[in-house]
Amino acid sequence: MLNAVLSSAFRFLSPRTLEVHSSKTYSLWGLDGLTAIDPSITMVEPPHDPAKPAMLRLSIGPKTISEFREPGENETLDWVKLIVSSMDAAWQGSASLRAAGRDALLQSFFDELFNHLDPYSRYVAPAPAGNDRANRTGALAGVGLSLARDGAVLVVSAINANGPAWAAGANTGQKLLAVDGRSTRNQDPATVETWLTGAPGSKVKLLLADPGHHGAIMRLERQVVPPQTVFASMHDHIVVLRIASFSSDTAEELSQNIDQALEDKKLVGLIFDLRGDRGGVLQQAVTATALVLDRGIAVVTRGRDPKSNHIWAVQGGDMTHGLPIAALVDGRTASAAEIMAAALSDHRRAVVIGSATLGKGLVQAVGQMPDGGELFVTWSRVLAPLGWPLQGLGVTPQICTSRGAQALDQQLQSLSNGKLLDAENVAASRALRFPVSVSRILDIRRHCPAALGTDADLDTAALLLHHPDSYRAAIAAMPDDMDDPTP
Repeated sequence: MLNAVLSSAFRFLSPRTLEVHSSKTYSLWGLDGLTAIDPSITMVEPPHDPAKPAMLRLSIGPKTISEFREPGENETLDWVKLIVSSMDAAWQGSASLRAAGRDALLQSFFDELFNHLDPYSRYVAPAPAGNDRANRTGALAGVGLSLARDGAVLVVSAINANGPAWAAGANTGQKLLAVDGRSTRNQDPATVETWLTGAPGSKVKLLLADPGHHGAIMRLERQVVPPQTVFASMHDHIVVLRIASFSSDTAEELSQNIDQALEDKKLVGLIFDLRGDRGGVLQQAVTATALVLDRGIAVVTRGRDPKSNHIWAVQGGDMTHGLPIAALVDGRTASAAEIMAAALSDHRRAVVIGSATLGKGLVQAVGQMPDGGELFVTWSRVLAPLGWPLQGLGVTPQICTSRGAQALDQQLQSLSNGKLLDAENVAASRALRFPVSVSRILDIRRHCPAALGTDADLDTAALLLHHPDSYRAAIAAMPDDMDDPTP
């Protein structure tokens, strides 16, 4: 299995990494991972006659355990055999490796290999990989209810709009008294939530009660329910749509919530709350953006593999017909969420409010390994519609809330006079082109340092949406020359 996983991994890595590396390089990087488990292990290439094949010497402390002849730079199968032989020899001689277990050998190999590439490439072992796949696709069958304790009673704390409980009319705040006749009294919410899951298509009977009423039976059929990612609330004719992540149904959820919001004939605007959103499926970010953008480039990806090069363009029409939008971001906003914020900002479709975002502008391809694990390999860079790179830089908001109340008041006062105070720094961030120095990135980011979101973000967004002149001033300050986003 170790041989099969390493062979598959090298085949997956070779054409996809942003820079070219040989099988030898990958192997030597990864074998250094043995030292992370047992610091007494060393793998060195002794000086040798250039006319003769190089050797690799495996030692534990002062003792040489094995020596191996190096294969050619890209003789992948031979390098895989050398890795397996090295691991086996080290295993026999190191109590620390045996104590760590065989799974640790593979994990440490990939951890060290990917330490040389980028922060986002990684190997995920079979068990957590299975859980991650279930979270991405909603592969567990259930009814779409979340529970919380209220004294000795459990209450419905959230309902997934994609699930059967929502369709059957369940409501938040209802008491869940029993599941299939089994009392929930004094039970832990997480335990009862496992009672609600089962085989797809299987039936479950819930006893639900509204406050002050007797319970009523609700019969549901368990379904594969993608995790809910969009949560809506209404405040003074402004709808706040919190997007927690981007999974397989996020764009559809957002569409449904926007459609429902538009029923309010006095609707002032929308707030997309992307704070804490670590991203997810890139295509869903593009599709979600397309809901409120008439046409144009949403994002561009560029990599060494031709399949990674893509211009993601949208068309079809803004379902809100130009309704004002504010997008909230913070230092935890990343990846697909940054793509959405950048696209809405660059197209003058939303005012971005908050702090500098994380700056994850690299896209990973996912390969499933023979052991059930997954390999995430960075294979492309992300460029915003105006051509600037997201990696490291992140999205610079038009209105910065991370510098304190006084600075925020100055920005809002300036906007009321028709001027965006941070226009110069915002324009500078959009003018950057890959490659860009770290010092230049830091110089831009220091003007609006990354921070956790606060109530000031929401208050600022609501204030802006209720003052159209200030909103238009913030929008107008954005550059509008759409450069060729090719690095």
